[in-house]
Amino acid sequence: MRILVVEDDSKLLSFVVGGLREAGYAADGAGDGKAGLEMALAAPYDAAVVDVMLPGLDGLSLVRELRRSGSATPVLILSAKRSVEERVKGLDEGGDDYLTKPFSFEELLARLRALARRAAPEKGAPARMAVADLELDPVSRRVVRAGRAVDLQAREYALLECLLRNAGRPVTRTMILEKVFDYRFDPETNVVDVLVHRLRDKVDAGHEVKLIHTVRGVGYAVRLP
Repeated sequence: MRILVVEDDSKLLSFVVGGLREAGYAADGAGDGKAGLEMALAAPYDAAVVDVMLPGLDGLSLVRELRRSGSATPVLILSAKRSVEERVKGLDEGGDDYLTKPFSFEELLARLRALARRAAPEKGAPARMAVADLELDPVSRRVVRAGRAVDLQAREYALLECLLRNAGRPVTRTMILEKVFDYRFDPETNVVDVLVHRLRDKVDAGHEVKLIHTVRGVGYAVRLP
C-alpha cells in the first residue's frame, strides 16, 4: 500500500510516516492541506490519513475537494475532536473512517488494513495472492511457501507483495524503488538487488522450482519457470 499522511504537527507527521515505512508501507507526508491535496491528486494512493486542523486548507475541505475530483481514495480522518457530531461530520464530508487523538499506532495500522479490505473488491484485488505453492495474505500479512510460513522483514514483504500483484509481469527497479523504498530512482544504487537477493534466500532457497526471476534489462518477476 502507498499511503499519504497530511498532518501539520511535524513530529507527529515524522512519527506516522516513519512508522508506516517500518511496517512495510510506502508513505509520503505533507505538512499542510494545499500540499496534501496536490499530492493526492497527482499520484495514486491506496489510502490517505488526513488531520482535520490543517493550515492553508483544512482536512474536511481537502476531503471534499478530493471527492469532487472523482477520487475514491479511502481517507482516515485524524482529529482531537471526540464528539459524535464531529465524527459524523467527518464521515459525511467523504471520510471513510475517523480516529481521535491521541491514538495507538497499532490501531491506526489496523484501521488502514480495514480500509484496504473494504477497497479491495472495488479495485478487483484478490484477497490472497498466489503463484504455484507461494501464497501471500495481504490482510494478515502472512506468507507461506509449500505449506510453511516464511518470516519476512517489512521491506522484504513489501517487495514480495509488489511482485505478486504483478505476477507474471516484470516489475522494473524504478517501480520497486517507488513502491517499496519511497524515493526516486537512483541508477547508482543497488538496494533493489540486495533486497531481491535477501527475498530469494527466504522464498526460493531449498525449493527445486524457483519463482523469483531476473528479467534482464527490465527488472524482476514472480512466475513459474
